Amino acid sequence: MLFYILNYCVFTTSYNKLWKLLVDKKMSKAELRKASGVSPNTMTKLRRDEPVMLSVLDKICKTLGVNYGDIVDYIADENDESKMSNINTI
Repeated sequence: MLFYILNYCVFTTSYNKLWKLLVDKKMSKAELRKASGVSPNTMTKLRRDEPVMLSVLDKICKTLGVNYGDIVDYIADENDESKMSNINTI
């Protein structure tokens, strides 16, 4: 079964865990950016809780010595059911 989702996002991400972890490690966002090699534009996406590539999360996880679940949360959209009805299946 193939699923097509056009212009719909059925989940959001939150990087609040990442920011709390940085506080615990006494590390600034700028220090993380430099140490991990993440671009300033990508850091802006993280600050806005926008999706980023897994390779970016890999760099951050390696830099901090953590796993994905330690820095990002999946938040289900309250309107999942209505958006799921807009998915075409073959």
